[in-house]
Amino acid sequence: MMKETLKESKKLWYLAGPSFFTSVCQYSLGAITQTFAGQLSTLDLATVSVENTLIAGFCFGILLGMGSALETLCGQAFGAGKQHMLGIYMQRSWVILNTTSVILTILYIFATPLLKFIGQTSEISEAAGKFALLMIPQLFAYAMNFPTAKFLQAQSKVMVMAVIAAIALVLHTLFSWLVIVKLQWGLVGAVVVLNGSWWFIVLAQLGYVFSGRCKGAWTGFSIKAFENLWGFVRLSLSSAVMLCLEVWYYVALVLFAGYLKNAKISVDALSICINLLGWTVMVAIGFNAAVSVRVSNELGAARPKAAKFSVVVAAATSFMIGLLLSLALVTLRPKYPSVFSSSKEVQQLVYNLTPLLALTIAIDSIQPVLSGVAIGAGWQGLVAYVNIGCYYLFGLPLGLVLGYKLHLGVKGIWYGLMAGTTIQTLVLFLMTYRTNWNKEASMAEDRLKQWGGPRDANDVKENELGANSNQIFSHSHIQITDRQPIV
Repeated sequence: MMKETLKESKKLWYLAGPSFFTSVCQYSLGAITQTFAGQLSTLDLATVSVENTLIAGFCFGILLGMGSALETLCGQAFGAGKQHMLGIYMQRSWVILNTTSVILTILYIFATPLLKFIGQTSEISEAAGKFALLMIPQLFAYAMNFPTAKFLQAQSKVMVMAVIAAIALVLHTLFSWLVIVKLQWGLVGAVVVLNGSWWFIVLAQLGYVFSGRCKGAWTGFSIKAFENLWGFVRLSLSSAVMLCLEVWYYVALVLFAGYLKNAKISVDALSICINLLGWTVMVAIGFNAAVSVRVSNELGAARPKAAKFSVVVAAATSFMIGLLLSLALVTLRPKYPSVFSSSKEVQQLVYNLTPLLALTIAIDSIQPVLSGVAIGAGWQGLVAYVNIGCYYLFGLPLGLVLGYKLHLGVKGIWYGLMAGTTIQTLVLFLMTYRTNWNKEASMAEDRLKQWGGPRDANDVKENELGANSNQIFSHSHIQITDRQPIV
């Protein structure tokens, strides 16, 4: 058993390490731009922060969620030995995400009135609205990047993604300093560099794909990219809803804290805690990506026991890391709040919230892994409903009652958030525990027989995703072969 555990851990860390590193690098691009904008003026910092958090952040979540549908489809196709389908799936996702981006440009065009509507000052809304218009190229970079990243991830080509992200981060930092501070281009320089950095990532990844390093998976552009889009749209939307419901849950925490007494102190303290939570969750997100690849590959290869074992190892590893991070935070509790704020009141509130933050980190170290299982198995639609029930029908109302009616303030709101997250984690655990993995794999094999076609031929006629959208929405398993996964 120990030998198998070490072997599975090696596979998971091979995927999780670079995935974690890539996420941190890409997450840092906007943060670095905000940091340099803070050297210009308070208004410039607020402009970049509001656009990056509310406009770009909202669109980022939607497109990342929609792109996550490929974790199911590409992962299972690769595990089944149907590598030629990966390129077609990626192209279909490009079509859907770029079409969605055209719709989302409405948010960028009307950013100023939208920001005023949600309570931002006229000065910040006007400035952020102009900045948002110039950041539209970044939106379409998202649409190209996420499907390409999932395409590479399904083949375990995560190291090249990490290298590209590292180069982009170094260049972004260098050019941000050069054009924003040294050449004093101001926010115009921020626009040029941030758009350029995201498109550098896209073009570098595409260059790798087109160079022939993905033989079998990329066979050129195909008209099939425009066929059977409805099934893809359904799975993409359910993936987006699943992810966005989780992200917006934490945004709601800060939003409602703004209506408490001493709102500024509450929001500042919660922002510090949420930022810390975000950085620690990056580790779990790496395991989210890793376990979704492992589960989809093993199910695609008709190896249900291996898929189940991968889930156990990933969850245990991520939880142990979460516990270590929680203990470190509690140990540094008297000192670390002063690093983020000079206000004694904010420091005290962060100090008081640290035990809740540590417990949330421990819980959240498991939740992304279970979400990765859901993505790998194609349960996005079901998990979206779970998120609605646990977060918005239970956790958020409970937090508002505790925070406002029972006068527990920030702690009350956080109690509600943690309760919703805990229930959601337990539900996902029960779903995973009760899953009949043999049945899941056999259903995929039955679908191969139903759709027909030789197992090893690359010219297998693709079946109608639209006609089978209900099956894909519920299970999302691809044709099975006896070929073993390369991972």
